[in-house]
Amino acid sequence: MWLPLHTLCLRSRTGCRGSVVAALLQCPRHRHANVSPFSHSAGRSAQACKALLYRTHGDPSRVVQLEDVDIPPVGAKDVLVKVLAAPVNPSDMNMIQGTYAILPDLPAVGGNEGVAQVIEVGSQVKSLKAGDWVIPKDAGLGTWRTEAVLAEDDVISLPNDIPLLSAATLGVNPCTAFRMLSDFEDLKPGDSVIQNAANSGVGQAVIQIAAARGINTINVIRDRPEFTQLSDRLMAMGASHVIKEETLRRPEIKELFKTCPKPKLALNGVGGKSATELLRHLQVGGSMVTYGGMSKQPVTVPVSALIFKDVKVRGFWVTQWKRDHSHDGRVFRTMLDELCSLIQQGKLTAPACTEVGLQEYRKALDTAMQPFTSTKQVLIM
Repeated sequence: MWLPLHTLCLRSRTGCRGSVVAALLQCPRHRHANVSPFSHSAGRSAQACKALLYRTHGDPSRVVQLEDVDIPPVGAKDVLVKVLAAPVNPSDMNMIQGTYAILPDLPAVGGNEGVAQVIEVGSQVKSLKAGDWVIPKDAGLGTWRTEAVLAEDDVISLPNDIPLLSAATLGVNPCTAFRMLSDFEDLKPGDSVIQNAANSGVGQAVIQIAAARGINTINVIRDRPEFTQLSDRLMAMGASHVIKEETLRRPEIKELFKTCPKPKLALNGVGGKSATELLRHLQVGGSMVTYGGMSKQPVTVPVSALIFKDVKVRGFWVTQWKRDHSHDGRVFRTMLDELCSLIQQGKLTAPACTEVGLQEYRKALDTAMQPFTSTKQVLIM
């Protein structure tokens, strides 16, 4: 948990989960009986940090404010960290807007992802030491702040010799890409995957991880003035093909499938007509996995695809995957080690990022809300 003072549980659409995952401000009504507060019997005296807080849901550029927040003493099983960098993701914006599947109690600190450096450890901390880099294990942790006191069990370490932006953006999009390429179809070198939103953070990670495994990627992006430049950038990452959405509906798509097999797996981050078009090009028995819905349109599945092609329509949410595997940290650890190895080999890079100082947070939030944004906004603390 990334906390100013106390602890809170995230409330989902169905209720409040008992694990400690986010930050409470000085607001007694947010104490929950099913959450164990930190022990503050040891450690330094309270100090303050800067944090991006929101007290109501709404337009992020309006409701988020930069404020001073108290830092509690470091308990025996806690660590004090300095946050180094934290990206602005769509899920962060959805949480602030109040439209995400899980929402922290208010007031809350924004941000679900980022990398921090351990400054001080509690007397009973075993797995971390000063100087270690750590990322959150779960969502809703409030990473848009300069410092935090965390529970040892709520973070996981990374090698501190990988690029800062790679570390800051590792916990969500690359993990999503890794799991979708691993868990739904038995993909072998030479097989194909088709995806929309190919220029998104997930899409770029899919391209690079697939390329490292010898898997072809057919990458669909919306037409735009800089299509050629974007296509060239994705190809340089390892994309096999980059096409416009309208190409999926044209005869030339048949020419493409003369050079690579029809895909076993489709990855949908858009929904609507784009998802339906992906389904049409799947192999018999293939899977379409939906992980996002940028168009805000429902996924429509043609009856013929179900009857005659027996396609499988699935969903994936990396937050749920992390919770389902929280009892065995080895699975998460193994995935992170493999991703970090790809980074160290130069086979997996961070998406194109714009670094923004914390004081300029409004610029980052405004930019993140714009359509056709080609770079990820990353707050540098």
